[in-house]
Parts: sequence; C-alpha cells; structure tokens
Amino acid sequence: MFGYIHIHRPELKIREYDRYRAYYCGTCRDLKEHYGLRGQMTLSYDLTFLGLLLSALYEPREQRAVTRCLVHPLSAHRMLRNEYTAYAAAMNILLSYQKAVDDVLDEASLRGRAMAVISKSNYRKIVNLYPRKAKTCARCLKEIRAIEKANDPDIDKAAGCFGTLFGTIFVYREDDIFATHLYRLGFFLGKYIYLLDAYDDIEKDLSSGNYNPLISIWNSDHEHFDERCEALLRMMIAEAASAFEALPVLRDAELIRNILYAGVWGTFYMRRKKRQEENRPGKEKV
Repeated sequence: MFGYIHIHRPELKIREYDRYRAYYCGTCRDLKEHYGLRGQMTLSYDLTFLGLLLSALYEPREQRAVTRCLVHPLSAHRMLRNEYTAYAAAMNILLSYQKAVDDVLDEASLRGRAMAVISKSNYRKIVNLYPRKAKTCARCLKEIRAIEKANDPDIDKAAGCFGTLFGTIFVYREDDIFATHLYRLGFFLGKYIYLLDAYDDIEKDLSSGNYNPLISIWNSDHEHFDERCEALLRMMIAEAASAFEALPVLRDAELIRNILYAGVWGTFYMRRKKRQEENRPGKEKV
C-alpha cells in the first residue's frame, strides 16, 4: 500500500532531481543511524515526500554531506538531513510496523510476521516519542480491518480511515498554524494511496475474493472502470494539491509540484496501459 508517491523524472531539472535524491539518501541515513539496518528496510518514497515537504515549509538548517553506502558503494552521492528527515524516518518505522501487523491479521502473511518481529523494538521507540500518532494510526488500521471484514461497499469509508492516518502523520506540530493545511494534504493523499492500491490490485482481489472497495464499480460499469477510477483519483489529488498551494512554500516548491501533479500518476498510467493491452481485441488470453 506504500510507495506510490514518486517523482516524474523527465520533467525535473537536474538540480531538482539531485535535491530529491539527497533527501532520499538523508532519510535513509536517518533510518540507519537511529534504527539500524532493519530500519533502513522500511524506507519508502511516500515518507521521503513527507520529509521533503516539511523541510520546504519550515526551511531548517540542512546537514549536508557526500557519502557512499552499501547500495551504491562505488559512487559518492549528496545527502541532506534535518529534523524533518528524522521525523519522516520515524514515521517510516511507525507505518511499516503497523502495516506488517495488519498483513499478519489479514492474511497470516509470513513476510508481515517477519517484518513485525524485526521492527518491534524500533516501533516501541516511536510509540514513546509519538504516542498520540501511534495510537491514532493503530485505531485507523483497526477500523479499516473491520470495514474490510464486513465487506462494506462504501468506497469512502476505508479510504477515509487511511486518509485520517496519513493526515495525522503529516502534521508535525499539532498547535502549528500550518496544521490544518498539512492535515488536509495528508488526508487526501492518504485516500489517493488507498484507492490507487485498490485500483492496482482489482484483478488480483477479484480472483482471490479479497476486499476491494472498487469492485462495485468494476461490476456495475466495467467498460468505464478506468475512467471512473481516474475521476475519483483526480478529485483526491486536486484536494491535496489545493492544500499544498495554501502553504507558503518557496524552497523546492517546483519539485513538490512535480510529485503532486505528475509523479503520483506513474503507477496509475502504467497499470491502465497494461490492462488496456491485455484486453485489446485480438489479444490471445493466457
């Protein structure tokens, strides 16, 4: 369910791409230093975006370095870190652990069980640092499980719960003047992620019998499934982008717009193209 918030590299300037990579590497280094190699395993594009967004909004002093790592041992690369990349790293731990537990409860996932075991000690650190966020996220995932178990056809219910989860972690300081806009941005981005994940998995869920809130659209209007899902997703991103534009962001603003207006659509367009190719007239079904 994570990893959908990408850049759209063809439209990025070189310096913008370098900035993004530097924040990605900085978040990765924060995970390693605070939570070890097990922490690094949780790194996601979605939470890299959060660190980038908060850094652009609050403009903290950046720690800059040139380093090598196990993934790229032969090439040195720039790294940017600050208190917001450290926060994004903590939220990586929080969400990856709770997602792993959710996978175990939903599917008895062996991978989820392994991830939950190796992440538990790090998760306890996050609970101590951010108890209210941890409690809210756990409650939201529990509500989503109940909705999925009841096979509730209401598209907005589970997506709204995931939106609440994401809105909660997007608010860095609850008494901050930017909290309302940050929550709204995270809320609609979270709904987008949940619905895009459902769109991505629709055939698999139909085959397995797993819950998917978009099945009602598939069954009632299969011919226009892609168009209707795209319309839903566009509403979510329009609201998220509107919340972003209400924030006084200057630094890295165009990089963030690249992600919100183009990068987030990569998975959708790729999946839609693949489905259209599989269903084109004359194509032999395997």
